[in-house]
Amino acid sequence: MNRLINTLALSLYIAALVAAMSFSKPVAKCKLSIQFKNYVGNELLKLDSGAYKNEAGQLYTVSKFKYYIGHIQLKKADGTEYVSKEYFLLNEDEESTKQLTLSDVPPGDYKEISFLLGVDSLSNCSGAQSGALDPVNGMFWAWNTGYIFLKMEGSSPVSTSPGHFLEFHIGGYKEPNNCIRKISLPLKAGIKIAEEKPNALIIKTDIAEVFRSPVTVDFSKYSSVTDFHNAGMIADNYSDMFSILSVAP
Repeated sequence: MNRLINTLALSLYIAALVAAMSFSKPVAKCKLSIQFKNYVGNELLKLDSGAYKNEAGQLYTVSKFKYYIGHIQLKKADGTEYVSKEYFLLNEDEESTKQLTLSDVPPGDYKEISFLLGVDSLSNCSGAQSGALDPVNGMFWAWNTGYIFLKMEGSSPVSTSPGHFLEFHIGGYKEPNNCIRKISLPLKAGIKIAEEKPNALIIKTDIAEVFRSPVTVDFSKYSSVTDFHNAGMIADNYSDMFSILSVAP
């Protein structure tokens, strides 16, 4: 009899515990706003009207600047991570595209943000897609069935292309011409993401770095890079064009 009573008591306890767990408050999910601001050095990028100099002292203007950001990761001090699989196409000509929102970030103290500049190999091999990866956005090479990761167009008086045109269409996910770059930015003071307050990051993108280091790009020699030739050189340059401008609040 005692064994039966103990068994019933244990069963009731387990049932009560399961019921309590089923009614427990779900883990809160927070929103994080990430704004990208495109610069040339210390100047905000101005399409068509801005006149800039590269490291070789050559004048140039920018008429188009677009790039893919994806697989955003946020890392806590203990090493745990939040990962988003979403892709975003940032277009200087469309202000709204430079404001990203992650809607399902667990609360906590985060010490680092990282993301891909480019599109991962699986997405490159999945054919035409929708949203940011829709070919209608002009960032898909039909001839190569792959995505352009970064597109910069403009002009320079030293360019040897017709009309002194500059065009850098950088992509490629296959070795040895893989131009996907993972960007990792430490959040020195950290960011505490919580449900009850706004959470925001502002990231600076410096287009001057595309042409600066580790290789200084001479526009009289490299005015057009639109396939795997020299694309890796440009990708190595743009891997350090991001920095944290501010963390709020």
